[in-house]
Amino acid sequence: MITREQIPTVLDHPVHDGQGNKIGEAKHVFFDDVTGEPEWVSVKTGLFGTSESFVPIREASVVEDHLEVPYAKGMVKDAPNVDVDAGGHLSEQEEHRLYEHYGVEWDAAWREANQAGEGGWARGRTEAADTSTDDAMTRSEEEMHVGTERRQAGRARLRKYVVTEEQQQTIPVRHEEVRVEREPVTDANRGEALSGPEITEAEHEVTLHAERPVVETRAEPVERVRLRAEEVTEEETVKGTVRKERIEATEEDDNPGR
Repeated sequence: MITREQIPTVLDHPVHDGQGNKIGEAKHVFFDDVTGEPEWVSVKTGLFGTSESFVPIREASVVEDHLEVPYAKGMVKDAPNVDVDAGGHLSEQEEHRLYEHYGVEWDAAWREANQAGEGGWARGRTEAADTSTDDAMTRSEEEMHVGTERRQAGRARLRKYVVTEEQQQTIPVRHEEVRVEREPVTDANRGEALSGPEITEAEHEVTLHAERPVVETRAEPVERVRLRAEEVTEEETVKGTVRKERIEATEEDDNPGR
């Protein structure tokens, strides 16, 4: 158990579990109504410290710059929600629920408080008051701290498939045609003209050729495609609620008839 003198070194300092995991920040210490000893500490947990959990402090110890409690981080975060009244007082019923959650026997706690208070039962725990000796009052405000967390937003994949499309291309094609040529007999070709029989029947054949289009396809590499994740930064507005303390002075007249 920590002492009253150690409270300033506990408040607003980290709270760790027995395995060294940080649970959160210590915000308030609650005293036993009878013994006057520290009994509970409230710890800010959750993202940005949005939740507050109560932890028994009787077996806690101050280690260097943090408070260490013998309870797992998950158990502390799952502790019952407690609504402390405006006077900073933890009721008997709320304390009973917390004892059950942490596996502390209610009867044993009752006997311990009974013995410490010489027969008087502590009906709840009162939040630690300001132990400073000066006459100033401290005003506190909550600050909103915004951060980011990385999470999976989706997946992208490449899939290759085959499609068939019609293509059209015009190319020149050639073919041979028959043309009859006639030339008169002259002295130059007379010998060839008289080389055959004078009157006879004959045939002469010419082979004609033509070109036709031929289509052939070949697979050619065109491009390389890959997926690459790029980080893009954009602005988002985050809203939150913070509490602020206000201090006002009032004056009471001890002599109203003056």
